[in-house]
Amino acid sequence: TSAAFLAKAGHSVLLCEKEHTCGGLLNTFERDGFFYDSGIRATENSGVLFPMIRKLGLDIEFVPNKISVGIEDRVIRINDLKSVEAYQELLSDFYPENRHEIDEITIQIKKIMNYMEVQYGIDNPMFLDIKEDRDYFIKAIVPWMFKYAVTAPKISKLQEPVVDFLRRYTQNQSLLDIICQHFFQNTPAFFALSYIKLYLEYQYPLGGIGTIVKKMVDYINNHGGVIQTNTEILSVDPENKLITDSSGKSYGYRRLIWAADQKLLYRNIDTEKVIDSRLREVISNRRDLIKDKTGNDSVFTLFLALDIDPEYFAKIASGHFFYTPSKVGQSKAGPIPLDGDRKTIESWLKDFLALTTYEISIPVMRDATMAPPGKTGLIVSSLFDYKLTKLIEEQGWYEEFKVYVEALIIKNLEVSIYPGITGAIMQQFSSTPLTMAKTSGNTDGAIVGWGFTNKPVPAESRIPKILKSIQTPIPDVFQAGQWTYSPAGMPISILTGKIAADQVIRELK
Repeated sequence: TSAAFLAKAGHSVLLCEKEHTCGGLLNTFERDGFFYDSGIRATENSGVLFPMIRKLGLDIEFVPNKISVGIEDRVIRINDLKSVEAYQELLSDFYPENRHEIDEITIQIKKIMNYMEVQYGIDNPMFLDIKEDRDYFIKAIVPWMFKYAVTAPKISKLQEPVVDFLRRYTQNQSLLDIICQHFFQNTPAFFALSYIKLYLEYQYPLGGIGTIVKKMVDYINNHGGVIQTNTEILSVDPENKLITDSSGKSYGYRRLIWAADQKLLYRNIDTEKVIDSRLREVISNRRDLIKDKTGNDSVFTLFLALDIDPEYFAKIASGHFFYTPSKVGQSKAGPIPLDGDRKTIESWLKDFLALTTYEISIPVMRDATMAPPGKTGLIVSSLFDYKLTKLIEEQGWYEEFKVYVEALIIKNLEVSIYPGITGAIMQQFSSTPLTMAKTSGNTDGAIVGWGFTNKPVPAESRIPKILKSIQTPIPDVFQAGQWTYSPAGMPISILTGKIAADQVIRELK
């Protein structure tokens, strides 16, 4: 995003990407005619994505990304705001003894959804021009400012972890799990409980998630920007304004926008070579502050190519499906066995994978070109612990672990929601938190930035202060992306990228 808007403004831009393609977790790849999204499964506008696309004039066609939610043999489709009641009834049917508590929780969900409608209910002003969009400013932005002034303090009071918030209303751990276990640990209540509203906004770009990146890459190239892939930056010299890549090649900069893992930025600065004592101190302080901070949750993902017509899956649920095989909840599996031997870990995995929530994405149900005719590609993910995966690797059975987990996931889906898939598998492979760490460079294989379990989270989390989130203690170096603000995600990455670009444009006028 930063590179695109800087190129649009006519600046000389170099974008360095450590992998062979740009995009990170915003990517689509192909195997034997099946297309899979490697990171996020869908996009939400949140007043950011579509304004960015319009400003850059990108030609991307989106289709609605319908969401379903299922528990055991029951599935509901999220079609409109009334789906909150369908979700309420789904929970009540499985936990009838908690019906009153579920009613109270539903009241809170509706209230928070209304708050988020205000927060994301307009095109973000960062993508507007006060001259070109004068009417929109007057008719939409100004009235929204008054609504937001009232709503923002209410959102700020909902920063506590969603499980802690919901414990005010129920002590049923299974119910808490079913509502919360597909969210990151300690996800703030305002973020988690607004998700039915966000589901209604989900869109899918034809050609896959990677289409967005491809169009932006073309834009940068067509506007004079330079993109260098397979270029990993290993050194930053803030006093001489130089960065150096893994091949030893150095590049000078007037301004640097760092959108990669934030720990890596501070590791890449050799403070012993920094002459200015004050600069050396602030860099060291920031490095010390974040060195023990952890990334957000990671994920295990199974990719399946099936000799089954997509219509089979369409009759069961939509092409983006959050499914839990058991109402018991994953807490019943017990704590993650971070000091366990192989036998202990395998036993825990068997229980955990029977109880966790799976995010299932079927690209061909949104774009018929994403799989061969009559065939279906499935992407099945579950949140998974990086440290446990690292322990398994250190114990020497990482490849066997992948095979074991793949088999358990397939079995759990076979005996519950998708009978018949086992005999129709044409290909299968998986990625783990270690894969995520390697390809994205993210601490702990994190999906989106800092973990909510950090006390405090080392990033700005107040929307009114987001303009300052791009600042670093290093002169002429800005930050953007998922490590810049919390909670993070694609809209925040885009937004902070635009804010950083605007700041650089102002400074270089």
